[in-house]
Amino acid sequence: MQPLLPDLPDAFETERLIVRCPQAGDGGRVYEAVRESLDGLRQFPASLPWALDVPSVERSERFCREGLDAFVSRRDFRFLIMLRSDNSVAGCCGLHDPEWSVPAFFAGWWGRTSLLGRGLVTEAVQGLIDFATIHMRARRIAAFVDEYNHRSARVCERVGMQLEGVLRAERADPDGKLRNTRLYAKVTTNHE
Repeated sequence: MQPLLPDLPDAFETERLIVRCPQAGDGGRVYEAVRESLDGLRQFPASLPWALDVPSVERSERFCREGLDAFVSRRDFRFLIMLRSDNSVAGCCGLHDPEWSVPAFFAGWWGRTSLLGRGLVTEAVQGLIDFATIHMRARRIAAFVDEYNHRSARVCERVGMQLEGVLRAERADPDGKLRNTRLYAKVTTNHE
């Protein structure tokens, strides 16, 4: 059962990033990051079906406004990954499908193509895990990773998630080709 709208900060900071809930008006910046990153995102259509849609400022603005609404109502927790240096969007991350009785969440993320390889996504995901553990008392955070998404698998390993198994033929591409999914998770049983 979901706690009655637990108090949560809507942002956290890491060494190089401000990771915050999307706001109305953020759509243009999100659109630019998505548009730049489409080729990479579309490599994993079974995991990121939204990337197959034609991007627009309006779709990105809807994503931001719906994310804000879901965050306020504690149904879903989307975050924009922003560079501290210039406040540009470096990607998105989030905690999804909350199971408040545990508490447990599924984490997801993507990074802006021009900024990949700098450890920014790993930094954001580590911050996301810390945020969930501290503020939401999360005991389990899991991630579903396409078996060919080696970058995301490495992010999972760097933040201390363990591979729990491979779900064979778990998702299908739009053309019907079946994809395997690696399930990673980090379990924390100690809350002081």
